[in-house]
Amino acid sequence: MRKLFSFILMMGLLTFSLFVNAETSQEKGFRIAAKSDRMDNGFGTSIARLTMTLTNSAGDSTKRELEIKTQEKPNENVGDKSVTFFFTPPDVEGTALLSHSKILDSDDQWLYLPELARVKRISSSNKSGPFVGSEFAFEDLTAAELGKYSYEWLEEITLDGLKVDKIKQIPLYKRSGYTYLIAYIDKDINQYRKVEFFNRGGAHFKTLTLSEFKNYGGTIYRPMLQQMDNHLTGKSTMLLAEVYEFGVELNENEFKSSALSQL
Repeated sequence: MRKLFSFILMMGLLTFSLFVNAETSQEKGFRIAAKSDRMDNGFGTSIARLTMTLTNSAGDSTKRELEIKTQEKPNENVGDKSVTFFFTPPDVEGTALLSHSKILDSDDQWLYLPELARVKRISSSNKSGPFVGSEFAFEDLTAAELGKYSYEWLEEITLDGLKVDKIKQIPLYKRSGYTYLIAYIDKDINQYRKVEFFNRGGAHFKTLTLSEFKNYGGTIYRPMLQQMDNHLTGKSTMLLAEVYEFGVELNENEFKSSALSQL
């Protein structure tokens, strides 16, 4: 009788333990996204040199050369800062975008247009608009901070031969152009491999694919190739990275709107 009682008690405790320790789909989604986000902690500063290729629905393409400088903010509750600067072609040469990423508030962004010789602050209501004619929206150009979204784990699937976690992300920040995103995070190196964007009408209208990842020491990875496809227009924008440099010396003044016209 005592053995039976002990067995029942043990099974009851085990069941209770499993119940208490059960992870919800929201908790699991956040845990996986947080691991991916925090692997990038500590890079400090970086400079990326890239080629942007814009392709229209007819298959015609144009290329642009650009550079992105990023300054990391170690506090998860404070967003990173970045400056995007175009070198070529002549119609966008000298154009610069400064982004101060926020968490729940609208990101601060300023655009310098050399033909107007003025710095224009991007309205929070225009963040879903296309950036210099590309398939990337202004809000895509700011850091995807962890606290900007709620998360829900959906399932584990195989994507292009890789095991990935499929996670639904809902923007928590103000005036996003997206109702939600579906992200696919590589279980091996914990990097985003694909993101599907759903517009305010709930339609899946864009897909970002990230590939050719390169390790820059420790847990720091960067995709050498990113492609944003617009399924409504048939247009696409590809970003091909030539080089990433980390730990470079950047002046805080470079991340002020007053400096955009002097880059």
